[in-house]
Amino acid sequence: MTSPLSPCPLPAAPASDPDACWAAVAARDPAADGRFVYAVRTTGVYCRPGCGARTPRRANVSFYLTPTAARAAGFRPCLRCRPDDPPQAQRHAEAVARACRLIGEAEEPPALAALARAAALSPFHFHRVFRSVTGVTPKAYAEAVRAERLAAALPTAGTVTEAAYAAGYGTAGRFYAAAGPRLGMSPGAVRKGGAGVAIRFSVAACTLGFVLVAATERGLCAILLGDDPEGPVRELHARFPRAAITRDEAGFAAHVAEVVAFVAAPRRGLALPLDIGGTAFQQRVWEALRTIPAGRTATYTDIAKCIGQPAAVRAVALACAANAHAVAIPCHRVVRADGALSGYRWGAARKAALLAREGSRAAEDGEGPDPA
Repeated sequence: MTSPLSPCPLPAAPASDPDACWAAVAARDPAADGRFVYAVRTTGVYCRPGCGARTPRRANVSFYLTPTAARAAGFRPCLRCRPDDPPQAQRHAEAVARACRLIGEAEEPPALAALARAAALSPFHFHRVFRSVTGVTPKAYAEAVRAERLAAALPTAGTVTEAAYAAGYGTAGRFYAAAGPRLGMSPGAVRKGGAGVAIRFSVAACTLGFVLVAATERGLCAILLGDDPEGPVRELHARFPRAAITRDEAGFAAHVAEVVAFVAAPRRGLALPLDIGGTAFQQRVWEALRTIPAGRTATYTDIAKCIGQPAAVRAVALACAANAHAVAIPCHRVVRADGALSGYRWGAARKAALLAREGSRAAEDGEGPDPA
């Protein structure tokens, strides 16, 4: 199974399939780098599939699974593409991971030029690479890290201003507009455990049982599914224990109707704004989930690689489990590494039904344990 997420390289054909290997070489496909190398008899050189050198004649080319095998056959590495070095995608992922650590460890967001120097790239190239790997710009990532620090500091800080400075905001006057959308509510409300936040909601029957739609003034803060009307209501109160929660059947009729139609046909999309909140890591995972097209699936490993943290597979699964926006943030499109269904916060049967509606083959593969 292949991932639909563009930052992740698609698997390339092994060297035992020369026709597929040649197609990758002819296309200079960087996604095939690291899967095999090709050697040119007339030059005595072996290259990556994505090498920018002139395409050789097919009759002069042979394929090897590893650079070691190519060297054993008497070929030497290309000085242009350096096939003995790690693949470019791996180097970029490592550079971005280092940049993320620098941002996370710095008291204030490092300048783009400083991050680029640490990655040995030009600022323009680094900015493009960072965004391709994480899905966000370095500035947006730094803002998310500061907002996460702010959320952690607010409950114990003496004042909101103290928390703002502790989180790395240079001035107290500028952080409110930036932090509010990240936190999902105002900094003062977070510090008070959500007290003072007004949430309206309504519950309606849908093709998957019952759906609760809840919103703050910023947008939909929850789309919850359940077997009965009261289950999602209890979950909403547990999630926002100190918020002012009111049922608004009449005022929410249009929103609920749109969500009900969206649940029945996810391919149609949902135009309503979302009040997502969450930590910086959760936001990166949820943003990656939203890039998976309807009818396609990805694995937890795919998502971890695409946010630049390939070892964080379990953390990705936990972020999926924390998602409170059913279908709108499509964690149902994440499956096990073998393609079989994993668990789902709102039940594996609902997950299978959603995938079937979207035309995904994963819906036919059965169920498995939830990796979270």
